[in-house]
Formats: sequence, C-alpha cells, structure tokens
Amino acid sequence: MSELAIEAHGLTRRFGDLVAVNSIDLAIPRAQIYGFLGPNGSGKTTTIRMLCGLLRPSAGDARVLDLQIPRDATKLRHRIGYMTQRFSLYEELTVRENLEFMGEIYSLPAARRRDRIDALLVDFHLDRPDQRAGTLSGGQRQRLALAASLIHEPELLFLDEPTSAVDPQNRRDFWESLFALVDRGTTILVSTHYMDEAERCHALAILDDGALVAQGAPRDLEAQIGAIVLEIETREMRGARAALAGVRGLWSVAQLGTRLHALIDPAIAEPAASVRAALSRSGVDARVEVAEASLEDVFVAATTRGAPR
Repeated sequence: MSELAIEAHGLTRRFGDLVAVNSIDLAIPRAQIYGFLGPNGSGKTTTIRMLCGLLRPSAGDARVLDLQIPRDATKLRHRIGYMTQRFSLYEELTVRENLEFMGEIYSLPAARRRDRIDALLVDFHLDRPDQRAGTLSGGQRQRLALAASLIHEPELLFLDEPTSAVDPQNRRDFWESLFALVDRGTTILVSTHYMDEAERCHALAILDDGALVAQGAPRDLEAQIGAIVLEIETREMRGARAALAGVRGLWSVAQLGTRLHALIDPAIAEPAASVRAALSRSGVDARVEVAEASLEDVFVAATTRGAPR
C-alpha cells in the first residue's frame, strides 16, 4: 500500500476554451488533513470532482488510494466519502431516515447499518434522530451531512467548503471531529476560503485561477513567503495609504485597526527605508517595522506576485 492517499501529475480540466484546472501536481500522505485554499473559481471543486472520479480530466493522471482515476472510479466510490458545500440530504426525511438511506446506498448489511447509525448519532451529538432534516439548525445539518458521508467508514474523505454556513463555535467543533477521524487513520482533503481553517491543516495547496501557486505546511509557507512584510502604525490612515500607493514594488496593503499591513516585492532594496521615505515626503508620522508573515500574507503574495500595481 502506498504511503500516499492521493498522487496526481499534470492534472488538467478544460471546459471549452476555459482552463479550470491547469496542470497541477499533488502528493498527499495518508492520515493527514490536506487543504485546498483559494477564492471562488480557483479550481478547488473541479479538482476534487476529478479526484473522486466524478469528472474526467482533460489531461494528466491521478492515483487515489492506489486506484487509477478515472479508470477505477467505481471501485473508489465505496472507499471514499464526499460532503458538498450545499446540504444535499433529504429535508423531508428524519435524521435517522437519512442515515438509513445512505447506509442502503452503500449496501451495508442491516446489522452493521444499525450499529453505524447508533454510533454516528452519539459521535455527532444528533440527539433528536426523529427530527426532520429540513428543521435542523446550520450546525446540526453540518453534523448530519458529515455523519452521512462516514456511514460506510471511508478511508478518504473529501469535504468541499463544509463550514461555509455555520457559526465559529460549530466550525471549531467540526474541526475537532476531523482530527479525531485522522487519529483513527482517515485521510481528509478539505477545501476552504477561511484562513484559520487552512492553518489547521497539516499541509495545503493554494490555488488561483486554476493553477497551484504554492503548497506545503502552513508554517513552511509563512517562512518562505517570498515577500517583505511591513507593519505601519499611524493615526493618519488616509495619508499613509496615499503615500504607499507610490511605493515601488508594493503588492498589497490592508488595514488592521490602527496598523497597515504591506507586502513588498523582495527584489526592492531596503523596502522599509523606501516606505519611511514615502511617508515622510507626504508628512505622515508613522512607525514602520518588519513583521512576521501570516497565512493570509502567504495567500496574497502567492496570488498577486508579479501583478502590476
């Protein structure tokens, strides 16, 4: 058995003239949480659908759980779970009926199906199994959808922006459930646009416009950002922003309370001095210091590097 749950080379998907996924390579170890981070339209869902065998690649190849995709897609479906962004269970059925139905879909024997449902109801705190799914809260729906995707105890779980409709506490509880699954040997691939969720992943890939622009462990990406991060503290925000607009090599600037967070091209010599000079010329009193990069900085740098300012 390979140590990799997913391996892909040159994976590409075109829709007519549109290149939705552009020749990406992946090597995802087993029993880890691997994240896809990117804006809407970056290719996250299309990549997941190809890896699940639901969408045929236009070019490239992939092996998932040692099966060739899409050739072995039918065999793969009984070994993976897939939870979509949108709640996709039957709202008119009860919690238990939804789980029963999913157990039948995966051809679980009756005794095993009952055991799995009883265990999932406890594990995911689904305390009202006779309640109709359509009347559940966002957090309860999320827990039911995750439970349904796990009814057959898959080795690999695909989660496509699973927490987009729930509050922060439910998101935190959800991630604790994911780590418990990994502890039992499950591999998880999750797409997200939340930076705090991306930081929880063992490793992640940043996708932009169909291309893989960075990948690695979050801390490694932060250490290898490829940009200079400066923090500017001032009370003259409007004047500071105007002054920074003329700084050569500025990739982005964002306000954080009384501070501005700026990313500068590392090819620029003495960027802090350049920023201080620009602020001074505009008569802006400010403190400028080099700062540590955050994952959000990594994302901005990866998706804007080389873009004209």
